[in-house]
Amino acid sequence: MTRWWAAWTLLIVAALAPLGLRAEDKPAVGDKQPAKAAPAAADAKADKKLGESEYYELYRILAETMFQVEQNYVKEVDRRELIEAAIRGVLDKLDPYSNYISPEEINRFKTSVESQFGGIGIQVTMEGGQLKVLSPLVGSPAYRAGLNAGDSILEINGKSSAGITMDEAVKQLKGEAGTEVRLTIGHAGGGKREKVNIRREMIRVETVLGDRRDDHDQWDYMYDPQQRIGYIRITAFSRETVQEVERALDQLKKRHVRGLVLDLRFNPGGLLKAATDIADLFVADGLIVTTRGRNTAPREVHAHKDGTYDGFPMVVLVNRYSASASEIVSACLQDHHRAVVMGERTWGKGSVQNVIDLEGGKSALKLTTASYWRPSGKNIHRFPEAKESDEWGVLPDKGYDLKLSDTELNSLVAYRRQRDILLVNHHQADDDEPADKAKDDAKDAAADEKKPDDAKKSTDDKEADKKSETETKPAVKEAEKPATKKPAEAAQKPASDGGGKFIDRQLEKALGYLSDELAKVDK
Repeated sequence: MTRWWAAWTLLIVAALAPLGLRAEDKPAVGDKQPAKAAPAAADAKADKKLGESEYYELYRILAETMFQVEQNYVKEVDRRELIEAAIRGVLDKLDPYSNYISPEEINRFKTSVESQFGGIGIQVTMEGGQLKVLSPLVGSPAYRAGLNAGDSILEINGKSSAGITMDEAVKQLKGEAGTEVRLTIGHAGGGKREKVNIRREMIRVETVLGDRRDDHDQWDYMYDPQQRIGYIRITAFSRETVQEVERALDQLKKRHVRGLVLDLRFNPGGLLKAATDIADLFVADGLIVTTRGRNTAPREVHAHKDGTYDGFPMVVLVNRYSASASEIVSACLQDHHRAVVMGERTWGKGSVQNVIDLEGGKSALKLTTASYWRPSGKNIHRFPEAKESDEWGVLPDKGYDLKLSDTELNSLVAYRRQRDILLVNHHQADDDEPADKAKDDAKDAAADEKKPDDAKKSTDDKEADKKSETETKPAVKEAEKPATKKPAEAAQKPASDGGGKFIDRQLEKALGYLSDELAKVDK
């Protein structure tokens, strides 16, 4: 019993050490003690000792509870599970964005932040119990090996994929860069079976997309070549996002862009620095954002004139799932009158999390340490008791509020994902496979997308019917999901052109605004 109690005592000491708590306050060797402490100093010292004593008693309760559970609970309980449950219990008393990242979750979390991983570079889906390629990532090993949308993955490393779960498939496809994975592929359209050995590489996930690809499978960011209106969609703010946006803007600049749509819908956020750097690309000077923490002085981030892309009108598209870093960018461009914000009111996440390594990086603590405020000084964060009439999030500019029904949102997600699919691999297409058939198979693979989950924030997403090898899409916790749609919304049909083709009403409104602005310039 003494041995177990000693273990929990060590737990208390380890927990108290970061707090700087000591059993007694003796002066360091060589310090000169004052002959008599002033009354105020004595009171402060007494209060400090009282506070430390309270901490020790509280931690003693925790240690005693853990000891009793481990020793006397009716069933044997794993010690690590107890500790992790205690950690999560502490964090549950905080905000929804502070959480513990276990060793099992740490690699997935790092993938979401870094937007890169070891793998072959494909998105996969499950269709009729068969593992299929949804889309290869351009330039990836799978792309170079000639894998196309709609191809079936029949075997992985010699084992049949029949009945495999999505989690297990992703686990087997991903791996350390330089290692090989052996696949048996059944090409779409009834093509021949083919065995391919693909060497894994570090795969970088695109976070900056356009509306369509060119003949070389690269994104074409010029949406309307006649009016020279560009379109850039940012899906997350990772370490590479700023460079990707700069490359897109340089491409548009060479083609003399005259207007730009920046699409931040469904973007859950990401790195604070990526957000401020992207806002800096469009604003020549002034405040971008202010962060305020309890133990740190307020920090202001200002724009720089060098490298600014200006001289053309802009629209920023946002919706109810645009959060965090997306709100920093849209609020900054709105406050500086650099862009018109259109769409819907944003999510309302105005807090900053620091990632603190635990166990030498084997696990981590994501802790809210600061809040951020837009250049106007207005609040962005939506507190639990907040009302619709309160000040939070980023509101569309007056006259440009256009809310989509839940049905339209679902259709928009399915439409955008279908646009992202690489329908024909131009690097190594199968000459015997009709292009139209490949397109049909790819559309079928994307047709079972049902719910918009792009904008969701935690790293524990497990979709039932589709997964990407990248595992970078965050998910909304149950308590944060939007309210169930009203009967009227459920009955509303998605907008179409009469022929069944989906129409993105928010994007159409943005393009109409830019056309009007360019017409004013041309007069």
